Amino acid sequence: MITTDFSPGSPCWLDLGTPDVRATASFYGAVLGWDYESMGESEEMEGGVFRKDGKIVAGLGKLTEEGARSAWMIYFGVADADATTQAVRDAGGTVRVEPRDLDEWGRMAQYDDPLGGQFAVWQPGTSKGVELVDEPGSLSWTELYTSDAAGAKDFYGAVLGWRFSDTALPGGGGTYSLITPAGLPEERMHGGIMQLPSEHLALAGGRPYWHPVFHVEDCDAAVAKVTDNGGSVQMGPEDAPGVGRLAVCLDPANADFVVLTPTRG
Repeated sequence: MITTDFSPGSPCWLDLGTPDVRATASFYGAVLGWDYESMGESEEMEGGVFRKDGKIVAGLGKLTEEGARSAWMIYFGVADADATTQAVRDAGGTVRVEPRDLDEWGRMAQYDDPLGGQFAVWQPGTSKGVELVDEPGSLSWTELYTSDAAGAKDFYGAVLGWRFSDTALPGGGGTYSLITPAGLPEERMHGGIMQLPSEHLALAGGRPYWHPVFHVEDCDAAVAKVTDNGGSVQMGPEDAPGVGRLAVCLDPANADFVVLTPTRG
């Protein structure tokens, strides 16, 4: 489970770059019950934060990078963004955004893993990260699709200190690698790695990609809201034994995310 104590290596923030901030804010408001709070609207900057029940759950900004696809960026907490940046380089990754301070809030950096999967880190200052997780309408899991799970485990293990445990997917669907931050028990697992053929990674041009899993009270109702508001469904809804009922969705700008109603237990 994800918590807001934000131990090193655990997810602590996520934000979305989109070509149309207002339309995207409206979509997630309808699907996840989020309220959008603008932090500024100008030619140079447009964006803000999403809140659920008054608590910050994610960020939203204008997509400005030439040729970039709209996608969620997941940030993992670190004690030292500069040291992590060196670890990324040493492990064969690429630095997309060098470490930089965001006022007193914290220090961030963004990277590509060796196959091009994008992720980010956050060294907290006054802001530790999102304020609500693992509740309806908030982040409950993170997931990497990649064509090289073994290479991903080597890389992220070296950079973020993660531990992994593999489990067989039902019906001969392959292996799923569960992620636990260093020094924490397995009940603090926060994500997984799924190996797929590169032709199944067309959404990112064959490169790996991370996406968020959002807890919802009713997966089928959430999927209906996705399609009613201009999004689409890649897979599901379907039941995953021991996990819950889930669907892989795209927002109107083709940013991918998962909605999950966890199994009660």
